[in-house]
Amino acid sequence: MTSRKDNFKDPSDKGSSARRFANRFRILKPMRIRDFALLWTAMTVSLLGDGIYYVAIAWQVYELSNVPTALSLVWAAWTLPMVGFLIVGGVISDRFDRRKVMITSDVLRGLAIAIIGVLSLTQTLELSHLFVLVALYGTGEAFFGPAFGAIVPDLVPKDLLVEANSLDQFVRPLMLRMLGPALGGAMIALFGIGEAFLVDAATFALSAAALTAMSSRPVARSGGGAGAVREIKEGLSFVRSHTWLWGTLTAASIGLLLFWGPFEVLVPYIVKNQLNGGADDLGFVYAWGGVGAIFAALVLGQRGLPRRHITFMYAAFGISIGVTAGFAFAQSMWQAMVWSFVSGGTATAGMVVWGTLMHTLVPREMLGRVTSLDWMVSIGLVPVSFALTGPAAQLFGVDQTMIGAGIAGGVVFTAFLFLPGMRDTERHGDGLQAQPIPGLAEEDAAEEDVA
Repeated sequence: MTSRKDNFKDPSDKGSSARRFANRFRILKPMRIRDFALLWTAMTVSLLGDGIYYVAIAWQVYELSNVPTALSLVWAAWTLPMVGFLIVGGVISDRFDRRKVMITSDVLRGLAIAIIGVLSLTQTLELSHLFVLVALYGTGEAFFGPAFGAIVPDLVPKDLLVEANSLDQFVRPLMLRMLGPALGGAMIALFGIGEAFLVDAATFALSAAALTAMSSRPVARSGGGAGAVREIKEGLSFVRSHTWLWGTLTAASIGLLLFWGPFEVLVPYIVKNQLNGGADDLGFVYAWGGVGAIFAALVLGQRGLPRRHITFMYAAFGISIGVTAGFAFAQSMWQAMVWSFVSGGTATAGMVVWGTLMHTLVPREMLGRVTSLDWMVSIGLVPVSFALTGPAAQLFGVDQTMIGAGIAGGVVFTAFLFLPGMRDTERHGDGLQAQPIPGLAEEDAAEEDVA
């Protein structure tokens, strides 16, 4: 097995200049690790396709049926199998080579999107087809998410996890919420929806190729090969024993119940029907959320983890959910872009902290299971959110649903900050201050002396 220390060799012959550049911009330091750089490449390409998908699927559904309920049902069909298979995905990612799990997921999701693209191009696509194919897509995500979340600490040393998570949260909005949606909207306007889906499918093939180039990393299992049920119980027991974990997951579950459906279903509806925009306009609204997220990731990547990290995380997530209400007051496209910028930036700031806490405080041998529980509990009510959004919009109105969801979601989420024991990691540290890695610290110091 390749050691992490071996991976710190600079892949280029330019060596010192590249290291000095990375030292100046701390967020780039993890890119000196070959396998992390390949993982980053796979993630970047895949997220670009996901950004295209979010615009294309919303526009495709509203082309087939211009009512919020239709998109609500499609999103529910996507998230139900994802939630249902997350625990299985977590166990598998703790038992098998996480790289291979991600490759399999890429193949499955790419196939589903390719079929949607072909059916759209041939004008034979129906809502019933979408229900089945997005369910297949969601199943693939249930295996990819836990494996990706668990593999990062296998590649990156502890003292670079903040930078690695910041880089992740820099690329994720850049591709998923900025370049991807902008490209998707432009492609739909210039070529068509089917072509956009096929480009998305191609990104999964490129992602799988990058993952294949990574070193094989068999998972070291503890406990002498415990059964799946016992392994799940171990993960649950660990989550229950830490307030910052179970409390935040519960808060996220309720917050996303109120937030996710209205945001994903009603923002495209508002852009199309109330602001009279096109697919390219929707892409740009999403893209400004990416701009805000990139800004937040760069700031945290340079400054590091906030001392009052739990308080900071809750404030950031609470604001991100709460400003969803602002879309109801948007009278022009630029106003919608402003709300998107604020929501994207604060959500990413919270995710940098959350990812660092997970990678630092959760034992590596059970990180796949805890990550799957993270996904399952936090998004467990998302299918319900999608199922309720359409009827709520019809009953109360689109704007009223957005306002109520944003305010209630932000208040409820933030209230969990005051649970007893929630901020213990702020008071005690719990090992969050990482020690320097032998060899790398000396190398960095030497580079700084030369500079």
